[in-house]
Amino acid sequence: MDPLTTASTVAVSCYALLSTVYKGMQAVYAQSGHVASISDDLLASDLWPSVDVIIPCYNEEPRTLSACLASVANQEYAGKLHVYVVDDGSGNRKALTPVHHAYVDDPRFTFIQLPHNVGKRKAQIAAIRGSSGDFVLSVDSDTTLEPDVIAKLTARMRDPAIGAAMGQLTASNRSDTWLTRLIDMEYWLACNEERAAQARFGAVMCCCGPCAMYRRSSLMSLLDQYETQLFRGKPSDFGEDRHLTILMLKAGFRTEYVPDAIAATVVPDKLGPYLRQQLRWARSTFRDTLLALRLLPSLDRYLTLDVIGQNLGPLLLAVAVLAGLAELALTDTVPWPTAVIIAGMTTIRCTVIAFRARQSRFFGFSLHTFINIFLLLPLKAYALCTLSNSDWLSRKNATQPHGSKKPIIIANPITRANGTGSPGIAGSNRTADRSRDSAQLVKPGVLHSSD
Repeated sequence: MDPLTTASTVAVSCYALLSTVYKGMQAVYAQSGHVASISDDLLASDLWPSVDVIIPCYNEEPRTLSACLASVANQEYAGKLHVYVVDDGSGNRKALTPVHHAYVDDPRFTFIQLPHNVGKRKAQIAAIRGSSGDFVLSVDSDTTLEPDVIAKLTARMRDPAIGAAMGQLTASNRSDTWLTRLIDMEYWLACNEERAAQARFGAVMCCCGPCAMYRRSSLMSLLDQYETQLFRGKPSDFGEDRHLTILMLKAGFRTEYVPDAIAATVVPDKLGPYLRQQLRWARSTFRDTLLALRLLPSLDRYLTLDVIGQNLGPLLLAVAVLAGLAELALTDTVPWPTAVIIAGMTTIRCTVIAFRARQSRFFGFSLHTFINIFLLLPLKAYALCTLSNSDWLSRKNATQPHGSKKPIIIANPITRANGTGSPGIAGSNRTADRSRDSAQLVKPGVLHSSD
């Protein structure tokens, strides 16, 4: 057996062994996922905790943002709810004006318009520092929530040891293309296998941005660290959800997954945007894995296996594929052992998933193997070589013609009178735009903006 054949066979065999152990234990632990139950004593309205919903948005499509706000406004939640919509210097504010105007008379809504784009992290912080609820729910502007999401997340968060919890994510545009169908299946696996297994030990490694709830007291103790994250001396402008989750775990709080709190988010329907998204996520994962390694001794041993499986597994697969391709190119010999093992593992995995989910569509997830091998593995290698790059890759600079330096806040007078709206936000926006200027309060009725 020549060296290339040996290398490919050994690498794919090690990959198969690691993957079998890791995925097998993951499937076992994922079976015991906690389902949030709303106890009878919580049903009394005076016992419901208050919740602040933070929705940062940047150049969002009006229809998408409208659906997001409607899903939040229609939450079946008996406690106090306040919603902060933070426009992060969008260039399409005029198109968004009717969407904002539809809620400007709702006392639960406050709209904050930042004068220029500062990034999702600082847009979140602009609202968080001035809000006052017991819990903070971060929702992406392209995400819609089932009516009971807030109730189910708060029910799970009643345990004071829990610092953060996430709901289950689905693709709202699943039926659009073959890619969106694959991504929806990918989300199901990420939530109902990976996160569900991690939640068994109270250590979900990434409470995903589209729908994640945080305990305010825990969040405020970490907010400065979250805001000032650096990598190799440069500010980190993406991977907010993963980094904040790791900070929660590092501080000793539990992080949880609530499978029946369902949020649907828009996913890329073309390969280009999908690969750019995966590149950002890969960089974020590699960056925060270094931080997560320090936590492993204090966590269950399964979490060590989880980190090894997610990082060493792709490396072994990449070595096997590269050696196999080299063998094919140099000796004109098909690396059958490698091909058969990969095909066999793919078939077994898709069969097990289809059985677990009770959905035959997961047999089609075998297509993801080709995307993983020929697109995602090279992309992860590139991400590892370019960790210092913080470009979002999908953002375009927004221009605000008048160049105002002050954030605009559109708050209902009832909100201001209750002391929960604009005064605190004015202070928080000084952090967001690094300015000492006071915020301008705009009376509702006619929506104003800085452009």
